Amino acid sequence: MAWIQITSTVAEAQAEPLSDALMELGALSVTFAETGEQEIFEPELGTTPIWQQTRVMGLFDAQVNSAECLLGLTQLMPELSPSQFKVELIEDKDWVREWMDQFQPMQFGTNLWIVPSWLAAPHPDATNLLLDPGLAFGTGTHPTTAMCLTWLDANPPVNKSVIDYGCGSGILAIAAAKLGANSVYATDIDPQAITATLDNAQRNQVTVQAGLVNDIKLPQSQLILANILAGPLAELAPILSQYLVTDGQLVLSGLLVSQSEQLITCYREVGIDLQLANQHEDWALLVGVKATPTS
Repeated sequence: MAWIQITSTVAEAQAEPLSDALMELGALSVTFAETGEQEIFEPELGTTPIWQQTRVMGLFDAQVNSAECLLGLTQLMPELSPSQFKVELIEDKDWVREWMDQFQPMQFGTNLWIVPSWLAAPHPDATNLLLDPGLAFGTGTHPTTAMCLTWLDANPPVNKSVIDYGCGSGILAIAAAKLGANSVYATDIDPQAITATLDNAQRNQVTVQAGLVNDIKLPQSQLILANILAGPLAELAPILSQYLVTDGQLVLSGLLVSQSEQLITCYREVGIDLQLANQHEDWALLVGVKATPTS
């Protein structure tokens, strides 16, 4: 079966009305996409911003008369002209296979790999994490996750106690366990993240104690990993410092390079001296040690 896709790039204020118009004319789905001119890194909590210029794509059954659709769209939205729409035929594919083909084994550092469960590990003797894309954030494709994994590969937490704060899929917790940690705790505010973490830990045959932030009792640990966002990381400074032993290491990511100085200042106030350890594109990785309290 084939499909017809009708696409238009419109201003932010027109995106939702165009979506409604496409659905009214029988679209099976409507998708918003960026145009490459603006990136949204860290939206305000409780908001779902879209781009100032947004690509709106409506997918229709191939039997639909595209000319009639375009006429209907210009009637519902007279501010748009037919020339602003692109109509294309989308051939049917094995979409499951197409989706699976997007994910290949990924290497981080020297010896750490993320391998989808349907593929063989390229290097069976390496440290291989079996991880499939799922409901919770974190498959290693984002620069912040990649930097954390690369850091773990270079600094394996052998015989250390580790906390993954804001665990998402549990990828950092599982990597820490595979790299020799003697105890690993993972926590998040999203129940789906806890479910994903426990499922992924079981698949990888490692032990991770996971629970919601308000439900789990976390011990003081020698290494804390937190790949979240700059705003929550700033708020968590006293909490993360409390969970970190003296001389313990803190690894933060999920923040922009431009937000680094603010967080370095914030954590200095709770006795942790952070340094910019790595950056990729606009994203930063901060690493620091909790200082010995002065008497």
